[in-house]
Parts: sequence; C-alpha cells; structure tokens
Amino acid sequence: MRKYFGPSTLVAAAFIGPGTLTTCTMAGVQTGYTLLWAMLFSIFATLILQEMSARLGFVTRKGLGEAIDSQFSVGVSRVLVFFLVIGAILIGNAAYEAGNIAGGVLGLHLIMGEWKILPLGLGGISFLLLFFGKYKLVERVLIGLVILMSVCFLLTAIIVRPDFGAIFRGFIPSGIDENFLLIMGLIGTTVVPYNLFLHAATISKKWDENASIRDIRIENAVAITLGGLISMLIIITAAASSGNVEAVTSAKDLATQLEPLFGATAKWAMGLGLLAAGLSSTLTAPMAAAYAAQGLFAWEKNEKDMKFRAVWMLILGIGIVVAMMPDLKPVRIIKFAQITNALLLPFIAVYLLYISNSKKLLGKYTNTLLVNILAAVVIGITILLSLKVLYGLFG
Repeated sequence: MRKYFGPSTLVAAAFIGPGTLTTCTMAGVQTGYTLLWAMLFSIFATLILQEMSARLGFVTRKGLGEAIDSQFSVGVSRVLVFFLVIGAILIGNAAYEAGNIAGGVLGLHLIMGEWKILPLGLGGISFLLLFFGKYKLVERVLIGLVILMSVCFLLTAIIVRPDFGAIFRGFIPSGIDENFLLIMGLIGTTVVPYNLFLHAATISKKWDENASIRDIRIENAVAITLGGLISMLIIITAAASSGNVEAVTSAKDLATQLEPLFGATAKWAMGLGLLAAGLSSTLTAPMAAAYAAQGLFAWEKNEKDMKFRAVWMLILGIGIVVAMMPDLKPVRIIKFAQITNALLLPFIAVYLLYISNSKKLLGKYTNTLLVNILAAVVIGITILLSLKVLYGLFG
C-alpha cells in the first residue's frame, strides 16, 4: 500500500484544506446537490493536470519552475513566463495562504473563542515548523486528523440518509449562471495551481529512475480520487443538513453538518478538523512557492538556502497580514482565495501543456493525443468560466 501513497497524497492533503471544507459546505447549503457535477469536473481536471506535472518531474528530475526556465530562457516568452510564475507565487499562493490561515483560525474560534491574535499565533507555529524543518512529522499527524474527519463525513452522510435520486441528478451540469462564483470556488479549491509546482518538485524524492510511469499514474489516481470523494461527501452532508442553516458565514455554520453524528460536540470535531486542515495546508503553500522560485531562477537545491527561505517567509507573512485584517471575515478570505486560484489556473495549465509536449524535455514520454485532447478540454472550460467571472465583475 505504501507504494501508492507519496507525493500525490501530499497534493490531495494540500487541497483538502479549510478552503475545501468551506467552499463545499457553501455549495451544499446554498445549492443542495446541484453542483456535484462541478466537483466531478474538478477531480477530472486535477487528475489530468497533476499526471502531467508528475510525469514531468519524474522524467526530467526537475520541478515545473526549472522546466519553464529551460524552455523559455530568452526573449519575450521569458518575460511573459517570469510575470506568470511571479503572479502565481505572489497572488495565487499568498491568497491561498491567507485562506489557509483563516481556515485554521476558524477552527480555533470553535475551540477557544475569537481572539484577534490567533492568525499571528498560527502563523508563528507554521514559521517555526518550516524554519527548523520539523513540519514533515507534524504534517503526517495533521493529515491523519484530516483523514479521521473525512471518515466522520462518511459516517454522517450515512446517518442523514441523503436523497440518492437528487445526488445522481447533481452530476448533470446545471445552475451555471446563478452559481458560477461557487463553481469557480470549487475548481479553485481542488485544482490548485501551486500543487502543480509542488508535485513536480517532490516526486523525485519518492520515485527513482527505475520506477514505472504506470506506478506513478496509479498513485496519482488513487490520491486525487480519494481527495475528490471526500470533497463530494462534504457537499452531500452539507446539502442533507441544509435545513438547519441558511448561509455559511461562520465556523458554527460549518459545524452544523456534523451534528447528526456528534451532537453538541460537533463544533469541537469541526474545530479540530479545520485547525488540522488549515495548519497542514499553511505549510505546503509557502513551500510550493519557494520550489517554484528555486526552479525559475536556478537557485541551489537547498531548502535551507536564504533565498529559498525568503520566498516562503514572504508568502507566510502576506497570509498572516491578510488574515489579521479586522474587516475581512475568514469565510470571505477563503472564498476569494479559491476564485483567485481558479482565475490563475488556465495560464499555468497552458504552459504545463506546452512543456508536456516538448520532445527536448520528455523524449518518448510526451503527452499522447488523448491526454492533449483531455487537457485542452479542461483548459477550455476553465478559460470560459474565468471569462464569465471577469465579465460578471467588470462587464
């Protein structure tokens, strides 16, 4: 079993964060089972894009940043790629980090009440774990807690007896016009652009040159599918419990869906789960940004290098500052982070698709025609949804 739990599991754990809990709960409460099709599409998109990223990292033994640097070394394309990756690092990762910290703080609100200093405390713990390199052990514990909470959602879904007819109808695309921001949120919380950098950079640590592409693809499929099923369970339990809450505006609203299983202690269970999900994701986002910069600027492959540390410190610092802003509610920060990542996704995905067809980099392991078609469909749909969001905001 250990063979099929590695870098892809880290990717799944990264997207099963507070953003997933919050956005999937909002989808279930506000639309019932209507947007299950959007989550299914998100899982499919993640499988396609993360497989390309994993294959790139395995074959080249490079991260996505390094691959981009080698393909676009001079000219206008170099400048465009530079600003693209910087945008993904500073905007996407910083927004996601703010959402991660805000989500962890939501969990602390349920456990110990609302204190203004909580984002700083959570950020400080993350800083120490990242700086001293002890985050891997803690991350395993936190991922275990997230998985335990996922089992709780499965048990809750069984207890609340959801409408299976409505669940099956939810996989038929509908409700796009009135729910496109939620749809973008679901995509943004699952198909996370920084995970593409993280996956390619870490896969060589798990798999050596003697491994097979088939094993890597199986590992990717197992982890991503498991993460997607957990997200669907959250939507289903939220939809079945939607009669108990009108809107998701606080941590207490998130905890309502676990009441059938935990009763009065539901807030403690959700609080612990949100804290675990938030802290584990708070560690991965800054590291992914640092890996991206390390590859793009050809820095020394040393996680203790000051430039490497400066990048993750910057992302962590921005996340703490945004999460501490008094006028910004944690739920709104999380929703903004998901939409921002969904808007950035098409640009990163286009470059990944281009690189995955490079004979120079991948040789015989370039994309097949089927993978190119599937990736083009995914990118096309995300571009259309992004344009719709931008038109809604500025049109």
